Amino acid sequence: METIHLQALENWLINKGFSEQLAGLAHDSIMVLIVLVIAGIADIITRKLLLDVIIQAVRKTKTTWDDILLEKRVFQRIAHIVPAIVIYFSTEFLFLESAQFQALIKSLCIIYILLITLLVAESIINGFHEIYNSQPISKGRSIKGYIQVIKIFLYFIVIISILAILLDKPLTTLLTGLGALAAVLILVFKDTILGFVASIQLSANKMVNVGDWISMPQYNADGNVTDISLNTIKVRNWDKTISTIPTYALVADSFQNWKGMSESGGRRIKRHLTIDMKSVKFCTPEMLKRFEHIIYLKDYIKQRQVEIEKYNRDNDIDESIVVNGRRMTNLGVFRRYIEFYLRNHPKIHQELTFMVRHLQPTDKGIPLEVYVFSNDQQWVNYESIQADIFDHLLAVIPEFELRVFQLPSGDDLRKSNATAPVYGD
Repeated sequence: METIHLQALENWLINKGFSEQLAGLAHDSIMVLIVLVIAGIADIITRKLLLDVIIQAVRKTKTTWDDILLEKRVFQRIAHIVPAIVIYFSTEFLFLESAQFQALIKSLCIIYILLITLLVAESIINGFHEIYNSQPISKGRSIKGYIQVIKIFLYFIVIISILAILLDKPLTTLLTGLGALAAVLILVFKDTILGFVASIQLSANKMVNVGDWISMPQYNADGNVTDISLNTIKVRNWDKTISTIPTYALVADSFQNWKGMSESGGRRIKRHLTIDMKSVKFCTPEMLKRFEHIIYLKDYIKQRQVEIEKYNRDNDIDESIVVNGRRMTNLGVFRRYIEFYLRNHPKIHQELTFMVRHLQPTDKGIPLEVYVFSNDQQWVNYESIQADIFDHLLAVIPEFELRVFQLPSGDDLRKSNATAPVYGD
């Protein structure tokens, strides 16, 4: 019936004075125009009516996932498929005498539908990723690498399908041919494959997540991780520069993750003072009497003196010889002072490792190390707390008749030369 109507249209045009060739061209143009009008009407109905209804319904719901899909333009992109479907099925009565041209239009419609479907799938995947990132579980596991792999797979399938349509070859034939190029593909996508494997290891072992503070000196990276993708990891350094590290490098090389420190509630202070060993000595009664007036040492000195006197008396120690028995040293008292001072410091975490210790003596003296944790992890505050503590310790060292060792400077040498005796010939 359609053929009869279309033929009648062409005959009518010929009767009006059109040549057969011109009548056929006019006939085809009119048919194309009719189909485009129908496709336009279908597009208007889809976009202006159905799409508006869907958008209003989405905005009225209490859930957020559909709002995210709307934001990612999932529904808008789906609407673009309708006109292509109309044109595809309209080819059945378009260009009836040209099957080749009819097949070309169908092929172009299928390619268009494949591309729109790819965009829709990408929007859905992006929406799912955003929904996942809004959940608490995303803080411990990043899935961006997996998302990128899925996108690459979809792009690969769509590109191969389009090539199969354009070349008029079965999809299986193209895939079989690509198998022979596997070695070349592995070479081309080497970084992507390594990044994918590394992403799985990083995620499965919870080695690093977005927001973690990591240090990787070989890549000049020291700061917070801002992005983990299939091929790269971005680190915003403390100087506000950005370091880009290959994802597989975090598996192949070593790096330091400060996440444990962040979760502990404290930040380590590990610094030492180098004491001049020549200033270390036993405490005299006068020194001990003076130390009793120091608020942090008052009870300790009294208790320690009673303990030492009892020990020496019970063991019949001859205290006239300095090396006999037990005695307090100014370095030992100073070490105890540091402990009491830090125990009463409001910015020191009392539940984490707390230690004031001697290190191996060197040619520069004996290191007295403070190993504690501040309860404030903010970098500026942490540095201020650490500086205040050591400012205080450096200022009180002379009270214990101790000296801090430091290499002589030019000024020290000039003073030494100025006071040296001059001998004549």
